[in-house]
Amino acid sequence: MTGRFTAFVAIDWSGAKGRRHKGIAIAEARDSGAPRLVRPGHVWSREEVADWLLHKGAREPTLFGFDFSFAPPFAERGAYLPGERNVPKSAREFWAYVDAKAPDEDLGATSFLEQVHRRHFYFGIADGTKADFVHFRQCDARLNAQGGRKTASAYDAIGAAQVAKASFSGMRLLHRIDPHIAIWPMDDLPVTGSAVVEIYTRIYLRNAGLPGTKLRTRADLNRALAGLASPPARLRFEPNDHQTDALVTAAGMRAHSRNPDSFSPEGLTAELARTEGWTFGIT
Repeated sequence: MTGRFTAFVAIDWSGAKGRRHKGIAIAEARDSGAPRLVRPGHVWSREEVADWLLHKGAREPTLFGFDFSFAPPFAERGAYLPGERNVPKSAREFWAYVDAKAPDEDLGATSFLEQVHRRHFYFGIADGTKADFVHFRQCDARLNAQGGRKTASAYDAIGAAQVAKASFSGMRLLHRIDPHIAIWPMDDLPVTGSAVVEIYTRIYLRNAGLPGTKLRTRADLNRALAGLASPPARLRFEPNDHQTDALVTAAGMRAHSRNPDSFSPEGLTAELARTEGWTFGIT
């Protein structure tokens, strides 16, 4: 895939309530050189990210990555929300379903979790045993088998990471951009143009030879970038963990894209592509 894309963009996402989100960070790596932050002092809205992505994606062939689950697990139980009526059975249709059921501002999805389908999500010990809620996709299981320790679940709505809120708000974003850009692997990778993939920073930290921990200093960030054969980031400030996640992942996406099998990972079937998707970087 060398030369297929001229830019690699990683978006550290947020599913938090509200219109603007300090947890969103965007980084870009060109086909060579150090990754850089996009508007590092700006507080993004999710709708603004969608508009920016579509504008940039139309200008040059860019691989965009988002750090949320593109769909809930399906293969394990044969349904996204078992026992519910009229819930779609493909990722693309499920994005539209979430969007229709979540009127929250700025592509939020909190109401979908807290009101529409509350019984499927784990919010705390009052819900019972957490293990009864945390189901995983096939690509997650594959990463776990490789020692990747991907323990987050799209049904986990507790904790600082807010995995469920991030993922379901992300599905609304995917529905918004779907008609305009290829979303892999629900779509085949187009011969030309831009595409969107799911990312997970810990994969690239592991590829860089580092443990899967948060990076909050320029020194740690540049150590990770060196492990990904990237020049150091040129920052004049100490980055936060959202910014380092985006910078490392942009460089990691660029490095992984040079693998000729990057878009044909072992274990990805047409059915999984249609229902669950796959995380870019899991081979």
